[in-house]
Amino acid sequence: MFENIKKLLSATEDYGIPAMEITLWHKGKEVFHETRGIRDEDGSKLLGGELYNAYSCSKVITCAAVMKLVEEGKIRLSDNIADYLEAFRDMNVLKNGSIVKAEKKITVFHLLNMSAGLTYNIESPEIELGKKETEGRCPTVKMMEYIAKMPLAYEPGEDWQYSLAHDVLAALVEVVSKKRFGEYINENFFEPLGMKNSTFLLPKEKIGNVCSQYLYNNGVFENIGPEIRRYKLGFEYESGGAGLVTTARDYVLFLEGMRTYRLLSRDTIAKMTKDYLSEHQRIGYQGWGVNRYGYGLGVRVPLSDGKRTDYGWGGAAGAMAFIDEPHEFTLYYSQHVLSSPVAHLRKDYVEAAKLDLGYTDAFIESMWQGGASTLA
Repeated sequence: MFENIKKLLSATEDYGIPAMEITLWHKGKEVFHETRGIRDEDGSKLLGGELYNAYSCSKVITCAAVMKLVEEGKIRLSDNIADYLEAFRDMNVLKNGSIVKAEKKITVFHLLNMSAGLTYNIESPEIELGKKETEGRCPTVKMMEYIAKMPLAYEPGEDWQYSLAHDVLAALVEVVSKKRFGEYINENFFEPLGMKNSTFLLPKEKIGNVCSQYLYNNGVFENIGPEIRRYKLGFEYESGGAGLVTTARDYVLFLEGMRTYRLLSRDTIAKMTKDYLSEHQRIGYQGWGVNRYGYGLGVRVPLSDGKRTDYGWGGAAGAMAFIDEPHEFTLYYSQHVLSSPVAHLRKDYVEAAKLDLGYTDAFIESMWQGGASTLA
């Protein structure tokens, strides 16, 4: 059973990934779960409930929270973000080597769709100033004042670029809900779904529960400690784009909540999973390494060719989230290696799952070949 998923796990092991965990739910029930590797260098066994930094898998949850507020009529996709976060009122943009006043306004849609013109320059002078002036606290909404001072890379809506846009959305949720971002997520998603081990601000006393985290460089896995690297700007900063700490089995409960329309309506999910990319934007998107998919509101989405059928996103340490509505399953793969040498394998878990569940329409032509033999 599940031989194709196991082949991918074995291939991942062959690359030396220290620890991995995967869970697959089909038609509302967990049908496969497995861990491989060790928890840390002393050889501690994985128990299946380890915490991992989800990094950009955080984005799917953040965007779902924004879409919930849209669904409730509290915000609109066309709203100017400056109506909620005044710091974004008068933006500058880099054009032809000069910084000039931006002509277009950043909307909620632009932020969800990664077309706002923001960048991912975490080490910018503006952010460093924010760290200094808040004495390392970096409250989520307060930090928007510093992020907004960074010049846009292009006029909103004109291109696609991975960025801090979803961190801005976390601040938006906080302002609109009048609750701390993490509190809103906990009340509306984590508690109702039974996600007891998920948070956007991990207490210090629980840091020891995080699985060892590594940086891969030239064949060496360096233990870099359990904290989120780079994207946690300060100890009060809840990064909507990369701040989630969770377990594999917790995260798949969120995916199930999305698949079954428990969290959002069918119409709202349809809006999230529509491909909004223009042909020009698609060039930048594919340059990020995402092929055979379009991009919706915070998630990769299927193209009209019908080859890919899932939506979701991945994380910097190797995690990958899949929601496959046509085949009624969800899958979450988790590991803890930045600059992972197996990033090319993780996209294939969804197709391996289709094969293992008996579906005949798995998209296998671009799957991992495993030394000239396909998984099929």
